[in-house]
Amino acid sequence: MNVLVVDVGGSNVKILATGQAQARKFPSGPTMTPEAMVAGVKTLAGDWAYDVVAMGYPGPVRQGEIAQDPHNLSPGWVRFDFEAAFGCPVRMINDAAMQALGSYERGIMLFLGLGTGLGSALVVEGVVVPMELAHLPYKKGTYEYYLGKRALERLGKKKWREYVELCVSQLIAALQLDDVVLGGGQVKVLKELPAGCRAGQNSNAFAGGFRLWEPGREHFSRVA
Repeated sequence: MNVLVVDVGGSNVKILATGQAQARKFPSGPTMTPEAMVAGVKTLAGDWAYDVVAMGYPGPVRQGEIAQDPHNLSPGWVRFDFEAAFGCPVRMINDAAMQALGSYERGIMLFLGLGTGLGSALVVEGVVVPMELAHLPYKKGTYEYYLGKRALERLGKKKWREYVELCVSQLIAALQLDDVVLGGGQVKVLKELPAGCRAGQNSNAFAGGFRLWEPGREHFSRVA
């Protein structure tokens, strides 16, 4: 079975299929609708063979369905029929949860995606627990307000790095974590990783998408 993994982000949509060595991408952004995303994926993957799709979505996913429109893309994602649009079975999971699944090695692991927004997911002994830390209140805003891409632009590199280190240390203590993976495009801005953290790889999201279609993973499409 050939799997097409679609990683939908606030800045780009990235794709990779079984047997392919090089991922492909195209821009997304605040005007990206689900129809435009599917059309872009199908065009970009036009010469690839795939039987099913694994999709990472930048927002809450419940019972295999989008629960809320994304903050960094156009509205209209809730109740959109992706299986009809792609013409094949689709398993969907929160994008941070998909990266977490592909990054997991041991114990209790927190994944934080420092991208356009702030993705988050917890993995407890191999079981993915999607989270939405981004919009929890923090200081005078939310976690995303201090850790997302706009925060980096607003605060500058030095102050943003300080907030990353502070927030990560607080989360490690509060959640009793064994491992923290920092992913997303802004990780490269960090001079050094906070204590207890390792850098995620872009390929981890794709690894998580392929794992989503492994035997025994059926429940992820329903609960993540």
